[in-house]
Amino acid sequence: MHRGKAPVITELNDRSREIFRQIVEAYVATGEPIGSRTLSRRLQVALSPATIRNVMADLEDYGLLYAPHTSAGRLPTQAGMRLFVNGLLEIGRMPEEERSRIDSQCKAAGRSMEQVLSEALGALSGLSRCAGVVVAPKIQRTLKHVEFVWLGRHRALVVLVTEDGMVENRILDLPDGVEMSTLVEAGNYLNARLAGRSLDDIRDAITTELEQQRSMLDALTQRVVEAGLATWAGDESQSALIVRGQSHLLDDVTAVEDLERIRSLFEALETREQFLRLVDLTQTADGVQIFIGAENELFGVTGCSMIVAPYRDARERIVGAIGVIGPQRINYARIIPMVDYTAKVIGRLIGQPFRTETPS
Repeated sequence: MHRGKAPVITELNDRSREIFRQIVEAYVATGEPIGSRTLSRRLQVALSPATIRNVMADLEDYGLLYAPHTSAGRLPTQAGMRLFVNGLLEIGRMPEEERSRIDSQCKAAGRSMEQVLSEALGALSGLSRCAGVVVAPKIQRTLKHVEFVWLGRHRALVVLVTEDGMVENRILDLPDGVEMSTLVEAGNYLNARLAGRSLDDIRDAITTELEQQRSMLDALTQRVVEAGLATWAGDESQSALIVRGQSHLLDDVTAVEDLERIRSLFEALETREQFLRLVDLTQTADGVQIFIGAENELFGVTGCSMIVAPYRDARERIVGAIGVIGPQRINYARIIPMVDYTAKVIGRLIGQPFRTETPS
């Protein structure tokens, strides 16, 4: 083998691959380093501890293994875990009882979308023994009515009513000079164009119309219309983030510094921004995505890994993502199909009717 940068898996010979596989699988199972004598008893072929130590030294030179203590066994590095996941991982078949549990938790009848996602996430977190995370979709419903309600100088309440009876409210900051009559005119303008269409469908069309026919509305009314559309457009980036099972991340914590790292991850999840940027990476991907340790800044300090899969609506648009966060030695072979299956189940449910909730 050549010394230098980490190899692709095909550059390792059969003996090196098997020793490397055994080390990673032992790490996933126990979290403990494994030494040459233990490895010699686990291998299918007879190799002396000395021969195994030589191979381990080569793998260490490649940056795939490291020794946590002097004269201890070896553990895989982050680069080693990535090589294993990309080249040696054998994905297991998801047991029928686990499929059934997720199916039963995802039933939509009589519940809101958020409730269904929360239940599915609870099942996924419980089965995987990891923290579960899901980005709830911004469902594009057909609109029925919009109204601007005067709240006093510089503020208005935008009320959006959908065809299925859902009501959503947003506070809008108003430009100087806006009167109640301006809000009425802006509401009339939008209602004449939005009935029976989604906000996505009408937003670009109205923006183009305003640019081409500026004389249709006075300047203040036009600014109110544009601000109202921008308020709802901005809300799409505020997709709901649901997190369940954070306590699972504490299962392997053995030192105070580990606890501090996990706490920093909790804080990052609560701010949502970094996590939502991470989920954005699934928008152009197909299927399950795996992020290991410092490959992403969200997990750089904690050393955690994330397995996440996007889910799609009836029109095959990616509308959200679901996944788990766990230690770097997460059981990838078992959990990857679990995450993939849950995402597909949610995708099948997206087009079904959910109970709507009216804000109080």
